[in-house]
Amino acid sequence: MTTSRVQQLAKRGLIKPPPYVPGSIQLEVIMGSEAYGVSSGDSDRDVYGFCVPPKSLVFPHTAGAIHGFGRQKQGFEQFEKHGVLDKTALGGRGIEYDFSIYNIVKYFRLVMEGNPNMLDSLFVPQRCILYITKIGHMVRDARHMFLHKGAWFKFKGYSFSQMKKMKSKNPEPGSKRYEDIQRYGFDLKYGYHLVRLLNEIEEILTEHNLTLDRNREQLKSIRAGDWTAEQIQQYFERKEAELEAAYTASTLRHGPDEAAIKTLLLQCLEEYYGSLEKCIEVPDAERAALRAIDAALEKVRHRL
Repeated sequence: MTTSRVQQLAKRGLIKPPPYVPGSIQLEVIMGSEAYGVSSGDSDRDVYGFCVPPKSLVFPHTAGAIHGFGRQKQGFEQFEKHGVLDKTALGGRGIEYDFSIYNIVKYFRLVMEGNPNMLDSLFVPQRCILYITKIGHMVRDARHMFLHKGAWFKFKGYSFSQMKKMKSKNPEPGSKRYEDIQRYGFDLKYGYHLVRLLNEIEEILTEHNLTLDRNREQLKSIRAGDWTAEQIQQYFERKEAELEAAYTASTLRHGPDEAAIKTLLLQCLEEYYGSLEKCIEVPDAERAALRAIDAALEKVRHRL
């Protein structure tokens, strides 16, 4: 695809992101059930991605700003828009989009911290990539660089949150949650995400990889109501103990390699803006690391 979905819908007036966003998107992917291999053919699409905003928003001092002095220029972290209906899609059946497009700097930070949603967006199957540029490839090719043991704590926290929501018994009458609880005794959506999160972090800790659709049959069975709340509770308790042991035994680095990730970020920014010499002081060691990462990525591209 030669243009991003955001760019297409903005051109048609269906969304109104900041003017610099549509043309600066570097990666745009489909998330949710389609990425996990359990889509039932519904018309909802969760779209995540990142863009490179103007240099003055990433390096405010280049526009004369002094941090902490005077009126500060408003920055840009992300563009979010939910419930965007494209009535002409799917032969007139329509698609409803939820967009989350991040500033590349925030995107790197969230992925580096082990945020489950952000990691998922970087590891989606090839079929879920809607739009990607050279910079998008640079980041995706280096995606394993972002994996570390510390992600377990993020995934664990998200899992506990899903368990708590699954047990909540106060849904709005007439909602999908209400129907699920009336029929199955719990909200299938939260049970499904709970199991998915545990499976994902297990693969990260033990195989140093993330394959979003590898457990699709298991997840489909949960979505179909084949699991009871008790079975999910037991799965959670068993997996929690197993994952604590997997965390201890894992040979993944304990935390992110922040220096290497920063070097990749600088490389991406330099690819987009040109030379960064007037924007940031880059130590000789980081310049050498930039060259090393570039050479490694080039080898990967030749093998693909």
